[in-house]
Amino acid sequence: MIRGEQLSKYFGDVAALNATDIHIRSGKITAIMGGSGSGKTTLLRLLAGLEQPTGGHVWYGDEDLCAMSVRRLYELRESMGMLFQYSALLNSMNVYDNVAFPLHEHTQLDESVIRTMVAMKLEQVGLRGFEHLMPSELSGGMAKRVAFARAMAMDPRIVFFDEPTSGLDPISAGVIATLIQDTSRKNRMTSIVVTHDVHAGLAIADHVILLWQGDIIAEGPPDAIRQSDDARVQQFLHGRPDGPIPFSRSTTSYIDDLTHKPGTIRLQS
Repeated sequence: MIRGEQLSKYFGDVAALNATDIHIRSGKITAIMGGSGSGKTTLLRLLAGLEQPTGGHVWYGDEDLCAMSVRRLYELRESMGMLFQYSALLNSMNVYDNVAFPLHEHTQLDESVIRTMVAMKLEQVGLRGFEHLMPSELSGGMAKRVAFARAMAMDPRIVFFDEPTSGLDPISAGVIATLIQDTSRKNRMTSIVVTHDVHAGLAIADHVILLWQGDIIAEGPPDAIRQSDDARVQQFLHGRPDGPIPFSRSTTSYIDDLTHKPGTIRLQS
């Protein structure tokens, strides 16, 4: 369904994603995993058309997302859903209006039909009856479930999930992971899940892509990832502090910085 061809993204001199080929399978759950700063969210934003790549192409079928008109891109986005890392609920709207928002914006449905659809989506996430609450009155887990309901409001063919279990307690994280898995299976939906949650990613995914410093270092079904003999993969899966993946991403000499060698920033007295 979605193909990235030699896809890259640079922010100044910093490579967030190196020239990468990627294939997102139709009707499957693809988990994009890796540590902080590995390029996961950058890749997600490129695939969703929220960022333009520095190089390469994103293909939706035979259409090049990077060469698409703004009008066609907006049309395509009506078949997409997005669950943002921090839920991104509209603070001035209650739960009902947040979930109904895409239906109000993109359809001409009667309000009675929209009300029925919102009730169905909230029932799906276990929050029917909470329509009147404001985002500030929701727990983190509830906010994620409302955001999930909003992402599903238009019955999308493709849904992007950016760190869907981040910051949640184990039960709430399990609920969200189960919702993603069940909804994807029942609706034959294509799901792209960006996560550093090893347990959730391997549990729900059909295909896993593991990134490190903008490169794919492993991909395949969850069992193949678990059995990988790549030391970087095993370090990430087991959360080991020591290994080939360093903690520091600094590109300058620590000693040079401390001794104020040319090219470093000095504090003014």
